[in-house]
Amino acid sequence: QVQLVESGGGLVQAGGSLRLSCAASGRTFSSYAMGWFRQAPGKEREFVASISWGGVNTIYADSVKGRFTISRDNAKNTVYLQMNSLKPEDTSVYYCAAARRGLSSRIGLYDYWGQGTQVTVSS
Repeated sequence: QVQLVESGGGLVQAGGSLRLSCAASGRTFSSYAMGWFRQAPGKEREFVASISWGGVNTIYADSVKGRFTISRDNAKNTVYLQMNSLKPEDTSVYYCAAARRGLSSRIGLYDYWGQGTQVTVSS
């Protein structure tokens, strides 16, 4: 079992930056690919970024490519999402998730989810 706790959300002006963190419990963190997803009010949860268990491979949604960076520190059992050049349309609850089957943009392949952290970008 993996428990995930997100932090780092908040209110920021458009063009600003935030760094989200997701701390994982358990000794098997490095065995999981990790992902970030987001969900805005009235919308479905959508993929943002994913990183392989070793941190070598990453994938991003087109909407965040070039602005967001996912990374991980397996020694600290933590995955990060650095978000730059934020836009009002990035406003969402951001969730981290863990996948045993590896790097993926598919929500259904993720086994464990955090509770989410709110990111609000004002114009």
